[in-house]
Amino acid sequence: MFNLLIEPLNYEFMRNAIAIGAIVGILCPVVGSYLIVQRMAMLGDVIAHCVLPGLSISFFLGIDILVGAFGSGILGAFLIAWIRSQTRVKVDAAMALTFSTFFALGVTLITVLKNKLDLDSFLFGDILGVAPHDIYRALAIAVLILLAIQLFYKELLFYTFDKTGAQAVGLPTNTIYFGFMAAITLTIIASMQAVGVILVISLLVGPALTAYLLVKELHQMMIVGAILGAISSICGVYLSYYWNLPSGPAIVLLSSSLFLLALLFSPSQGILTRPNPRGSTATMRRLGLLKRRE
Repeated sequence: MFNLLIEPLNYEFMRNAIAIGAIVGILCPVVGSYLIVQRMAMLGDVIAHCVLPGLSISFFLGIDILVGAFGSGILGAFLIAWIRSQTRVKVDAAMALTFSTFFALGVTLITVLKNKLDLDSFLFGDILGVAPHDIYRALAIAVLILLAIQLFYKELLFYTFDKTGAQAVGLPTNTIYFGFMAAITLTIIASMQAVGVILVISLLVGPALTAYLLVKELHQMMIVGAILGAISSICGVYLSYYWNLPSGPAIVLLSSSLFLLALLFSPSQGILTRPNPRGSTATMRRLGLLKRRE
């Protein structure tokens, strides 16, 4: 058993894959927890596809992809907010329009600018091709976001559950929204190399949803989700090594399997284990009838 754990570590590409998998496995569920409680889980998927035009332009200009991807993702997020504030269009329609427009623009720019951007790697990730500088970048992004969440946890908690109340007491809700969008965009950028933009939404939402079924408090949800995300990422890399599976999908499928187990067997919300309210009501009625007869 010990040899099974040690053998992959003899290869540098496996050590790099495990390292960045652990980083994004911790970061994604923490940020994703806020998306879930705000009922905006699909926003992560929209921003993930909005970064494609920025990536294409960055490749063409020869600059760091972080700059272009961040600018493009933030632009997509603010376009959604602007459409919501200026029209009667609902948020789901605004996200669908922005998603398709930015993705089509990105694919068009790749063709027009003749970039040598590996679209398959962008969509599905290439965690086994991670370089040390990718790990350092992901680690820096993770530390920055986690530190910001710790420093402003109370403000974020208030904003997440009561935006109107947060605005009434004088919290800078627009600044919080901007910071939240920036955190989502940076998280997606850090995770693209590992699982790609198509699968990143699963890593954002999957472990956090599993934690949602197991605990009740937001901070507990983030902690449990981070643990499950790290386990899914590391175990997914090991499965891809021994079973010759694509690493990104292996991570996502393992995360989804943990959610399925929680859905079925969660002590409080599991389909097979939760208390039956109808049965409890019927039992109480029988007890009441017996007492009346006595």
